[in-house]
Amino acid sequence: MLRTALRNLFAHKARLIMTALAVMLGVAFVSGTLVFGDTVAQALRGASAKNLKDVDVAVQAEPERETTGSASDDRRSTALTGELAGRIRDVPGVESVRPTVNGNATLAAKDGRPLNADNNWQNLATNYAPDTPGSDKDSRYPLAAGRGPASGGELALDRRTAEKAGYDIGDTVRFATEGPALTAKLVGTVDTDDPRVTAGGSLALFDTRTAQELLLRPGRFDELAIGSAPGTDNRRLAADIREVLPADSIEATSGAQLADEQADQIAADTKALTRLLLVFAGIALFVGVFIIANTFTMLIAQRSRETALLRAIGASRRQVVRAVLVEAGLLGLAASAAGFALGLGIAAAMRPLLNAGGAGLPGGPLVVATSALVWSLVVGVGVTVLAAWLPSRKAAKIAPVEALSSVDQAPPKRSMVLRNILGGLLAGTGVLLMLYISTQRNGVDNNLMIAMLGSVLTLTGMIVLAPLLSRPLVSLAGALTTRLFGISGKLAKENALRNPRRTAATASALMIGLALITGLSVAGNSMDAALKEESLRGLTADYKVSNSAYNGIDPAAGTKVARVPGVAEAAPVTSSSLGVRGEFATVTGADPERLGKVSDLTFSSGSLTDIGPGRIALSEELARQTGLSKGDTFEGSLGFGEQKKRLTVVGVYEHTRAIHEALGTLGDVLPYADGRKLDSVLVKAASSGGHTGGLDQDIREALGNSPLIQVQNPEQLTKAESGAIDVMLNMMYGLLGMAVVIAVLGVINTLAMSVFERTREIGLLRAIGLNDRGVRQMVRLESVVISLFGAVLGIGTGIFLAWAGGSLTASSLVLYETVLPWARLALFLLLGLAIGVLAAIWPARRAARLNTLRAINAQ
Repeated sequence: MLRTALRNLFAHKARLIMTALAVMLGVAFVSGTLVFGDTVAQALRGASAKNLKDVDVAVQAEPERETTGSASDDRRSTALTGELAGRIRDVPGVESVRPTVNGNATLAAKDGRPLNADNNWQNLATNYAPDTPGSDKDSRYPLAAGRGPASGGELALDRRTAEKAGYDIGDTVRFATEGPALTAKLVGTVDTDDPRVTAGGSLALFDTRTAQELLLRPGRFDELAIGSAPGTDNRRLAADIREVLPADSIEATSGAQLADEQADQIAADTKALTRLLLVFAGIALFVGVFIIANTFTMLIAQRSRETALLRAIGASRRQVVRAVLVEAGLLGLAASAAGFALGLGIAAAMRPLLNAGGAGLPGGPLVVATSALVWSLVVGVGVTVLAAWLPSRKAAKIAPVEALSSVDQAPPKRSMVLRNILGGLLAGTGVLLMLYISTQRNGVDNNLMIAMLGSVLTLTGMIVLAPLLSRPLVSLAGALTTRLFGISGKLAKENALRNPRRTAATASALMIGLALITGLSVAGNSMDAALKEESLRGLTADYKVSNSAYNGIDPAAGTKVARVPGVAEAAPVTSSSLGVRGEFATVTGADPERLGKVSDLTFSSGSLTDIGPGRIALSEELARQTGLSKGDTFEGSLGFGEQKKRLTVVGVYEHTRAIHEALGTLGDVLPYADGRKLDSVLVKAASSGGHTGGLDQDIREALGNSPLIQVQNPEQLTKAESGAIDVMLNMMYGLLGMAVVIAVLGVINTLAMSVFERTREIGLLRAIGLNDRGVRQMVRLESVVISLFGAVLGIGTGIFLAWAGGSLTASSLVLYETVLPWARLALFLLLGLAIGVLAAIWPARRAARLNTLRAINAQ
């Protein structure tokens, strides 16, 4: 039987090629993900180890909890001083102490445009600290050209940033750390492999004193990196240093311990990314299961006479099953090995693709762990054998005499009834769960779990019911092909209906991919529309002025902007926290008169002009939650300092993203705002369409032309709101594209094997007058009908799941409603049509080339 399995495997190489490709692609995704995860983890550990190369002990201070009337937040500690660094230098075993100051600085290019202002966290700034007094070498940042900064008017940049910005040594660089624009002379460039910089960020280096003044406070540091004398026990040294530390909030950690902690954190971070990617790999493999099962079902049906003869001469059912499983195992092993090799290429390509989106992953060689190879082979072989197990059992149950009398057995009626009942129960339960979810308005964990379960059950039920659904849908499509293409169209319909299970299995592979892609598209399009509408809802301003680093802007900015020629009105806006009867909300502060000229709030009671000192308006949602209405008075806590203030409700309005849950005066809210700064300034131009006349640049100039200042018109605001969704959707499309490719292979494989199965039938059709063109058209139309069936089923299921699950976003997106992307849905339908046409090219050509006499004589 083993020899029989090997002979069958080599005898049907062409018919198994598509199955092998499906397994290979699925395993490639798995192996690529595993290798990518190991590679990134190793690269991050390497970068971390490099940063800790000369750090035997690190002294760090916990963030300070600052609580004032304006805010309560974790602030960077200022406990590490130069005096403390001096005391540490005197500890026996300490050879060097390198004080470090870290922060962010956003640069302007030589032509004036801000560099990477939207990703301020990647724009690093730190101090250039020479290794030894009198030296100009900082081993952390090797000089590429020039020298290191030595005074307040100097800075160095990383080489990539200097080239991208167009700066040469000696040029004046404009930059900003928090507020106004500053300038410094570029005296040198350095090399760095910090992943945040190599992924599109920047690095600015200042002398230590300047870095303290710009990024922290004079005489203060973020960290002290300590080098020990040769032969020193670093853990013991860390304990000795703790003895001279002044407070419990300052901790001394050995370099080895710090490396272990960072390695654990890196492992946790990369594991989350790996798990996400493995989900999509699982989807691809799940789609592949349909192809594998379909292939072995057809192969076994075509070999039914052979199987019957084996049974007749003494082979047992178990031997028949084992022979098929051995064949599947060998196929899975070969395809998995090829898939693992392909996965290495995928792993190598993932990093630059993710870095193009700002992931900031470090470079490094591919890490091919033995576990990745083992899991890839186990998954590939396991999926293949599992998919072939059920067809092999069915084949073994057929009596020899029955198999010898017929080549192709129709599915037993009883089994189809049981399948339809099971499918109805699964789909019905899933639909009921999703209908329940459609009534919910909060994405809490319980609702999310129910939505996931409902989606899985609905999709599974549709897969099980696909043979039942195929008859009416394929008949409908067949009626159109018959009318348009005559006998070829009718034959295509009859061929697709001949074996509903086979048609359903082929279409289901495509259905899964398109259902997921459609669901993402509908949900993403609906969220995008809601975000765009909410971002401008209640606003009539032509510009919004804000800080791209979210550090706020100076309260004087409102006056400066108002003086710019062409500005009709400038309304400063700030915000703080507000405690109302146990509910926590955000209160917006603005001058009511000015705000009225740049906004259009809808009040259900009261009006904007009623707001004044001690008088606030509440959003409808907050009013409902707290039971307050116009005329009520309450004790509210502003800021995080438990500052109580008696407030009177003078109005209730519809909530918008621009104006938060409550609205008060600028004078009431600004003292409690974070840093006592403004969030933004809303600007109304003197003439309509003023944003086309350079007013935005005039506003920047009035505010010091800081690279951190954002002046956004309505179009830019909506783009900023929806940009993240577009990036996410594009990434998801790419990940799900593998499942669609595998589904295409399934259609090709099914058609090719169907052509082989119907060789004699095609020969007879040729004999009675069906020409080559008619044969090709028949196979092509059969492919189109099957693909369109899968596409319609997938698109319909995806729309339903997106509609039902979309209600869970109502708590965060008030204006969310399902908005169908008709153009994209039409594109998906055309994609199904194109898949059908392309998948049929090879099978149709093969069918048309069959020799008529040989085909008629085929067994």
